Amino acid sequence: MAIKLLVTDRNLNVLSDLTGWETVDVTLRFNEVSSGQFTCPAYPWIREILTPGARIVVIRDGQIFAAGPWERRLIERSDDGENSGIGKLTVEFADDLSLVVSRNSYPKPALTPEAQDTDFWEYNNNAELVLLDLVNGNAGPAAQAIRRIPRLVVAGPTGVGTTVAGKLRLDQLGDGMRSIALAGGGIGFRTRQVGRDIVFETYGPRDLSNVVRFGFGLNNLRYLAYEESAPAITTAIVGGQGEGSDRYIIGRTDAALESVWGRRETYVARPGSDPLAELQQAGDEVLTREAATARLQSSAWDTEDQRYGIHYGLGDRVSIEVGPGEQVSDLVRLVHLQAWATAGELVSAMVGGQEASTDPQWIHRLREMSRRLALLERRALPSTPSA
Repeated sequence: MAIKLLVTDRNLNVLSDLTGWETVDVTLRFNEVSSGQFTCPAYPWIREILTPGARIVVIRDGQIFAAGPWERRLIERSDDGENSGIGKLTVEFADDLSLVVSRNSYPKPALTPEAQDTDFWEYNNNAELVLLDLVNGNAGPAAQAIRRIPRLVVAGPTGVGTTVAGKLRLDQLGDGMRSIALAGGGIGFRTRQVGRDIVFETYGPRDLSNVVRFGFGLNNLRYLAYEESAPAITTAIVGGQGEGSDRYIIGRTDAALESVWGRRETYVARPGSDPLAELQQAGDEVLTREAATARLQSSAWDTEDQRYGIHYGLGDRVSIEVGPGEQVSDLVRLVHLQAWATAGELVSAMVGGQEASTDPQWIHRLREMSRRLALLERRALPSTPSA
């Protein structure tokens, strides 16, 4: 094990090497903000360099494992015990993707909020190109100077994803990006520190299911929960513009699931004059999210012959042995690093479907309600201030 911590300023200039760290705990998430924390003695020199905007860089075996701004710090001190003397400092941080997803999507990114003269930022292109353009215009080199993230560059396309169509208006970038990535074939997006740059990039998950395997018999699996259940939805009824008999309504059906499980319907509200392609995509997104019939949750160990960052990565498809002679494959959606200065490290991965391994169902319901309310509020706002 070789774990190293650095502190940089927001322009990625190294301020110090944190040689006195005691514990490190980092969680990487697929298409979500990654986070971590470390503890160390509360030396004054460490507290002085942790200025607002400073970044924490975690290096594992010579490679950057995670990097981003610190968000919270806690100093604990007592007259005896483990916090006696200089005290203990606990610092929490997020990766640089947190800076990107905290932006809102402007209808016209080149204009200030006061100067906006259109309702939506519309897209109809390959999902990868949409994501790159969205980030570039709202946080990257093409954004207004005040909105640019220091040292952020946007990578070129890699040829992944499918065509998506839709519109955003002052949505949180993270919500919009996850929706676009899911609709565009389940592609991934992330930030990485490369030299003196923060690179935003998109990528296609690799299929390593024939190469990377986890199982109890292989001594690299510590927990497994494999649930098979009926789909919550097989048909999405999407309501567009209009009222009463003039209301524009379409249906989207997963015929394969419906033929086996029977019809299960839900209604998706899309008020306004959305084109047919956008209504179809809204219905398909709900079907993708709700119609899975198998959910896998597992926690796998990193071993010498199967290590994160060497043999597999975040978002890759790997195999899990769920029973004798039976295995399923799914994506690595979370990687957890724990390190102790005196006791080595432990790396584990969570593999499973989107619903099983990220947010519980009530979180998705809350997000959907918030999205619908925001959509109604934005459509109700006047385009220009009243006199």
